[in-house]
Amino acid sequence: MEQTFSNAFSRIVAKFNKVPAPLRRWARSKAFGNYVKFAGTAGIDFEEVSTAQVVCHIRNVSKNQNHIKGVHAAAMALLAETATGFAVGMNLPDDKLPLLKSMKVEYKKRAQGDMKAVAALTAEQIDAVRSLEKGDVTVPVTVTDSAGNEPIICEMVWAWIPKKRG
Repeated sequence: MEQTFSNAFSRIVAKFNKVPAPLRRWARSKAFGNYVKFAGTAGIDFEEVSTAQVVCHIRNVSKNQNHIKGVHAAAMALLAETATGFAVGMNLPDDKLPLLKSMKVEYKKRAQGDMKAVAALTAEQIDAVRSLEKGDVTVPVTVTDSAGNEPIICEMVWAWIPKKRG
């Protein structure tokens, strides 16, 4: 019988699952935004956070906009990086440190409105993240705009290493 996986991120998510439903998403987003300051500054909203999938949003508001009033290219990359990083983080043992190894973002078309990123690991990737002392994984992520278009195509490679002791 398989034991339920637990790490710092999953314990935070479990705590917020006890918050009343209308406040849960806001409270979780606020907590994760305090943990990852840049995501908090941009107002990344965490719709879903589980070991299976992470769904994040960023609003097309002035602080996140470019010169043509769309979500800034760097903000779109931040959204993809955040979703993929939390997907790895939800599955990484507490004695490991996640590190973004590489980020490739191709801008295909102008984005319309707010943005959404969905990142998920395969069962094989989850097993590797949880069991290998160190390694890396390419995390699939889909970023869409409010019109349902995919204005950017991303490839995020995350590595993990043991945390230094002492």
